[in-house]
Amino acid sequence: MFQTFETPSSPEQGPPRLADLRDAMAAQSLDAFLVPRADAHQGEYVAPRDERLAWLTGFTGSAGFCLVTGTRAGVFVDGRYRVQAPAQVAEDFEVIAWPETSIAAWARQALPQGGVLGFDPWLHARGEIDRLEAALQGSGIRLRAVAENPLDAVWEDQPEPPLAPIVPQPIEFTGESLEDKCRRLGTLLDEAGEAMVVLTLPDSIAWLLNIRGSDIARNPVPHVFALLFADGQVALFADDAKCDEALLDHLGPDVNIEGPESFGPTLEHLAGRLTRPVRLDPASCPVWVQDRLAGLEIHWDSDPCILPKACKTEAELAGMRAAHERDAVAMCRFLAWFDAGPQESLSEIDLVTRLEIFRRETNQLMEISFDTIAGAGPNGALPHYRVTTDSNRTLEAGQLVVVDSGGQYLDGTTDITRTLLVGKDTGEAEKAAFTRVLQGMIAISRLRFPRGLAGQHLDALARYPLWLAGQDYDHGTGHGVGAYLCVHEGPQRLSRVSDVPLRPGMILSNEPGYYREGAFGIRIENLIAVESAPALEGADAARDMLAFETLTWVPIERRLILVDRLSAEERAWIDAYHAEVRARIRPLLDEATAVWLDRATETL
Repeated sequence: MFQTFETPSSPEQGPPRLADLRDAMAAQSLDAFLVPRADAHQGEYVAPRDERLAWLTGFTGSAGFCLVTGTRAGVFVDGRYRVQAPAQVAEDFEVIAWPETSIAAWARQALPQGGVLGFDPWLHARGEIDRLEAALQGSGIRLRAVAENPLDAVWEDQPEPPLAPIVPQPIEFTGESLEDKCRRLGTLLDEAGEAMVVLTLPDSIAWLLNIRGSDIARNPVPHVFALLFADGQVALFADDAKCDEALLDHLGPDVNIEGPESFGPTLEHLAGRLTRPVRLDPASCPVWVQDRLAGLEIHWDSDPCILPKACKTEAELAGMRAAHERDAVAMCRFLAWFDAGPQESLSEIDLVTRLEIFRRETNQLMEISFDTIAGAGPNGALPHYRVTTDSNRTLEAGQLVVVDSGGQYLDGTTDITRTLLVGKDTGEAEKAAFTRVLQGMIAISRLRFPRGLAGQHLDALARYPLWLAGQDYDHGTGHGVGAYLCVHEGPQRLSRVSDVPLRPGMILSNEPGYYREGAFGIRIENLIAVESAPALEGADAARDMLAFETLTWVPIERRLILVDRLSAEERAWIDAYHAEVRARIRPLLDEATAVWLDRATETL
């Protein structure tokens, strides 16, 4: 399905919906209600049925929440959405800078002493509610889990749950059978003295059972729940409409499939029979699940699939390399088409549509990996901008255009950002900022670092050139990426808040940026894989070091680089990178695009 450009919601829809929600809250004796951007699976991405935050407020960002009281409604967003959110919501909603202002601090000020704050136990993880409860201590505000979500009660045309088929993922792309994965993780549970773990994250279950789906747009995962037992057996809760004979043959005798309506009764039945503790992940397990296990000892620990999933097998790494070379062909065709012009007759929607066409012409694209970002001029200053028919801009000479896009292929997932130049030249400020962003990206690409360091130890290296100029960006430097799974994958990140040590096989984005509100944006992004660092010639140091393998091979706009501000090492890296792009990608291109590539990758 091609990307669409309709406006999902508009500000004027918010006030009447807010009034209806307040009526439903009053019927349940609630003084406030928390509306997250989340679903029962607690993943980052949600189906249309679960777009409650966007339906109520009009805000379409990928993170945030709204706290509604009888007289106020606060929409909490982080630094990525401080410009976007005010433009999308009505005046009835206050846009709150989060996490600078916590929900507990705002609630203390907005709610009366003894007020009741309701929440849907399906839509909040245990850890989240525990933190909120602790932060509200002494306020008199009481949290109450509701049996019926009052927003759902007033959303008359709420979409039905998705029912896309579940399909096997071939072992040639996974590198490990589902039986081996289940036994390996079951052994870990047994060694920890645990009877089972409850799995709710769609990508964890998809990875564990080597299955894929399409219940969430752009992410090849199914909406299912699972129980993994210490003996390696699995109970999978999935609608019959999703399952065919091929899937049953793939899953085999150790995976028992039951309908989703059996999930709660099964948990309650096991709570009365199990003699060993059950593992729940406080970051992703809904409160509702814990409530079904009343009386059973809980071990609060991380989802056991998350770390193994992040450390890719050799088959997964090989697939990611192949997917990136294939994707680079589409990107080079797109960039050659763009450079051929006439650029000033094009719009942002034209760019998004043409790039998707080039990806589909590989004949191997399953889906784009997220809605393509194509932000021209001031729209580029919105890091997660999504063009609509209302916001669509025509390109102008001298503008920068941020194009952030990716593809889902059976063998891998891609994510790449390039900043394009409209016309032949732009301002000195734009070039200076672009050069600083490029220097930060190069710093991460060239890095060698001791094993045991986490993303929080590396993030500043990408920001250092910007900091010297008093500049920065309000997002992490990099996120984890799945192998034909979600384009955002934990637990690894290049971020000042990530304390997860990086390990070989982990894949991350490397995407520093700079955004000048109302003027322009810049981002340059490659994907990189953690690997053991090659030995240094003549070195006698014994410290175990890691490095990054570059996966993305697409030219970087040389006309935006202030070459005299680069060090000799930085110039050498750019030239070597472009030489590698030619060596890998040129043989895969048609002649006209190959000629363009030769010009685009000339030495500095």
